[in-house]
Amino acid sequence: MSALEIYAGPKAKSQIEENGLDPAQFSMLVGASGGPKWFVLYGLDRFLFGDYFADREKPLMTLGSSAGAWRLCCLGTATPLRAIDELAARYSTETYSAHPTVEEITEKMRTMLAAALGVSGAGEIAANQWIQTHIVADRCKGFAESKSTVLQKFALAGSATANLFSRRLLSLFFQRTIFTTMGVSGHDQSPFASLSDLDTAIVPLTECNVLDAMLATGSIPFLLEGVRNIKGAPKGLYWDGGITDYHFDLPFNSIDGLILYPHFSPTITPGWFDKRLFWRKPPLHHFDNVVVVSPSAGFRARLPGGRIPDRNDFQRYNEGKRLENWRQVLDVSHEVALEFSHLVENPDRLVVKDFADRPV
Repeated sequence: MSALEIYAGPKAKSQIEENGLDPAQFSMLVGASGGPKWFVLYGLDRFLFGDYFADREKPLMTLGSSAGAWRLCCLGTATPLRAIDELAARYSTETYSAHPTVEEITEKMRTMLAAALGVSGAGEIAANQWIQTHIVADRCKGFAESKSTVLQKFALAGSATANLFSRRLLSLFFQRTIFTTMGVSGHDQSPFASLSDLDTAIVPLTECNVLDAMLATGSIPFLLEGVRNIKGAPKGLYWDGGITDYHFDLPFNSIDGLILYPHFSPTITPGWFDKRLFWRKPPLHHFDNVVVVSPSAGFRARLPGGRIPDRNDFQRYNEGKRLENWRQVLDVSHEVALEFSHLVENPDRLVVKDFADRPV
């Protein structure tokens, strides 16, 4: 039984059917939000970071939010396999007190990310000319920026309600902030500098703000503190980038080259508040040049509990069972990597499905 599925937009499908999975044709690597869901991609990440993209002769852009950004920041360090191994090991074995506070969870996340970066990782990411990093976080506006939890909850409820009518209304509550290493000034070369779907700011990613940007992009409201006044960015409170860009709905088709999107499922949900909005789907043409590589339904069914991990596992299982399940998922995730590497070497065995035919 196949461990993975490959879905591609029309341009991407035609190109990889002709050229196979040649890494040189990809100009961008994308990582979605999803917390521990990314454990099913751990093995594939190791293959991509350690082998597939190791000998590139031109730069590779990366774009991520939340855990997706953490993964791709590992690629931007000088030792990506050490970094991704450290992130996976610490994340999958994290434990908390019986009733953890926001402060406890925030401090543990900061410690985890700092360990993944290592002593020099932040500087390596900021100076890396071959891996051009983009991290999405959301700067709060209005009541959402308040230090009052009550007002913050009021603002979050308001943004969720506004999103029912239009994603564009999220701009009343948040400014999508993309921290990037591209360009001397941080804003003159990124392909996302001209986004107009939401209020968007482009901010230089520097050694001084890498860790804060990584913490901000995963700061789930009321579970973590968020990050205030990130150096080099507009002043304010920054929350999880998945609020605006959970799985992304961006005009990827305007970017030269193909885009590789390892994803824990073939479903694409634009923003955090769109999870239950069955009608809110990204326009197909945005994904014309995108290749989605996802663990197959059969593979996911063989995981502990018949499903990929998620944050609800903290309530679903006792601590011992949760840790055991997560370790098993990391172990079997190498099956996805093995099959992908086999397809790279044997393009005649590629089966590429139309992006439009994904289960939604």
